[in-house]
Amino acid sequence: MKKARTTREEKKERAVEIMKQLDIYGPYIKGFKEKDCVCFFENFGGFYAYQEPELQKKIKEIEDEYNCVVYGITHEYLEFGECYSFLLVTDYKSEWKRLVETDCGRHYAFSYVWNKDDDFCSEFGTVMLQSLGGGIRRIG
Repeated sequence: MKKARTTREEKKERAVEIMKQLDIYGPYIKGFKEKDCVCFFENFGGFYAYQEPELQKKIKEIEDEYNCVVYGITHEYLEFGECYSFLLVTDYKSEWKRLVETDCGRHYAFSYVWNKDDDFCSEFGTVMLQSLGGGIRRIG
């Protein structure tokens, strides 16, 4: 059975719902909704990814290759390299219920993690996020 695909607008609507669930700062949600501005979070603080050309290029690559919509990015230095977690909405509605789950104040979000130091180690998976003051950061 073939999975039903979705439009960019449908994916954006789902992304906005997720951003609200993550308690992201309202103006960042509005910027995404109205102007496709993806927010980049560094230790809860956020700014728009278009200010970083390398991230803007990576967003386009991911969205074009996987027909998804990136709605947020976190940045971390982990023991295995410098990583960016691209939070995204997939092309298939059947997967949307599992894109983000919340338990005990922690959020588990589906993402593409780009290991900038070792691209071969980049992969899709679930990351654990914490919300605070309208921002998010990866904690696991």
